[in-house]
Amino acid sequence: MTTAPAAHDDVLVLDYLAALWAAADDLPPETRDDLMNTVAGYIAMRRDLADEPARVLGRLGPPEQLVAAVRRSGTPTHLRLPVAPPPRADPDQASRAGGSERVAVALLVGGSFVLPLVSQAAALLIASMSPRWTPVHKAAAWLLVVGPLAGTLLVLGVLLGASVFSGLGVVLFYLASCTGAVTAGLTLRATS
Repeated sequence: MTTAPAAHDDVLVLDYLAALWAAADDLPPETRDDLMNTVAGYIAMRRDLADEPARVLGRLGPPEQLVAAVRRSGTPTHLRLPVAPPPRADPDQASRAGGSERVAVALLVGGSFVLPLVSQAAALLIASMSPRWTPVHKAAAWLLVVGPLAGTLLVLGVLLGASVFSGLGVVLFYLASCTGAVTAGLTLRATS
């Protein structure tokens, strides 16, 4: 396997970094690594701005002077790369997120009376994907919706020996699903 020879600009940069490494031999390892990373980042950033490597290296000065400056007071400020500011929240995204939470609460509170199981499933999926609520809030919502349904099935089927599809079974199942969903919706609304 053969490799292409390095371009003249790359050789200049590599020679400079090698000389800097040698000049910084007596620095503590962390300081030396920080200096090498900072200088390499500075060179890369300036080269990306279409600067010629010879000019960039000329601005840096001789490696010995750079290391002497680091010994005196740390990495020179003109070499420190700017720290990126934290990402700002997108107001459109925040309003969209608030809208989906409102939809989830509305589906739990009102939708459970109109379309019992479907609206609850949709609301729980929306709530589960929401960044606004913690995993504890999401788990509580699931338990508040599913718990009464499971409890009703248990009471009707096991304890009373009644069919879920009997008149009383359907009414109790409907009331349990509405009660759990409304409680979950009000709980999520209070925590948002």
